[in-house]
Amino acid sequence: MHDKNQQILVGKIVAPQGVRGEVRVQTYTDRPTDMKDLRVHGEKIAENAFHFVRAVPSSSVIIARIDGVNDRNAAELLRGTELFINREDLPATKNGEYYQADLIGMRVIRDGTEIGVVAGFQNFGAGDIIELDNGEFVSFIGADVDFDNKTIKI
Repeated sequence: MHDKNQQILVGKIVAPQGVRGEVRVQTYTDRPTDMKDLRVHGEKIAENAFHFVRAVPSSSVIIARIDGVNDRNAAELLRGTELFINREDLPATKNGEYYQADLIGMRVIRDGTEIGVVAGFQNFGAGDIIELDNGEFVSFIGADVDFDNKTIKI
């Protein structure tokens, strides 16, 4: 098993697809087709058992096949399964670029005062939102990331 802190959530199985065991996956990647190039795994899914089948047009959903899942009943048992990749499998970032996962645990500063620690990110359609460890949400738009001091100024 991989270190949970070094795993990146890339999607979630939301429903069975058809009767042959395929599943519908809500993707969290930049483009849904990015899933075909990732080594995806989950709680009940081994690292090489996930296979991209096709994208659903005009959607962030893909259809996938999981080794050993051959009928709708088996696919139904996977509903809700979160899908991850290992952090080390991501391409290196260029200077000045970062992955949101790299910001988790940083202190968030507003007007010189720490207001919380990054617990995660959400995007409800109007841009990225920082989820703080205290349950609050703040906009990431225009934030200044300081890796040396492990802070984000908003």
